[in-house]
Amino acid sequence: MLKRLAPLVPITLALLLTACASTSQQQQSYSSPHQSLSFELDAASAAKAEESSVEQQLLDGKPYELPSLDSLLVRGFSLIGTPYRYGGSSTKTGFDCSGFIGYLFREEAGIKLPRSTREMINLPAPKVARHDLQPGDLIFFATSGRGRVDHAGIYIGDDEFIHSASRRSGGVRVDKLSSGYWNSRYLMAKRVIDE
Repeated sequence: MLKRLAPLVPITLALLLTACASTSQQQQSYSSPHQSLSFELDAASAAKAEESSVEQQLLDGKPYELPSLDSLLVRGFSLIGTPYRYGGSSTKTGFDCSGFIGYLFREEAGIKLPRSTREMINLPAPKVARHDLQPGDLIFFATSGRGRVDHAGIYIGDDEFIHSASRRSGGVRVDKLSSGYWNSRYLMAKRVIDE
């Protein structure tokens, strides 16, 4: 169990350090949703703010934040053990594989993905060679023996991926991509988010 959670430790530490650093250097004040933001920044933060002007744009009165792969993966790990449910796409009902992926990308990255694995594999996103996989890449499998995509997961690094497997195997879980079962059923990967 500890071995499976080991990749979570560096991610959590990085998130904590990032949060501490950003709160001490930057103060924001909001007067109304229709007025611009005012920032009090030190010199280093001012340069960084100029480079990332996209982050200061307002959407519905809120500052825009770029999607975070770390938060997507942390949220995914928090859902380990959520039951499998065919057609499920929420924490209340449980998840099937594409429902789990769609939920994470929608909630944590603001990206709406197609509902089914067959539609996801046809996204106009770049294909990724297996040896170039990065955390956050979508990976696709043919588990029925027909050679067509019918399962998907999210690569998390260290030859592992997170997915909602099946009712029999406990729902959301982490598995090794190189295990005999998944290795022989691997089809392809696509990069939807690039950090």
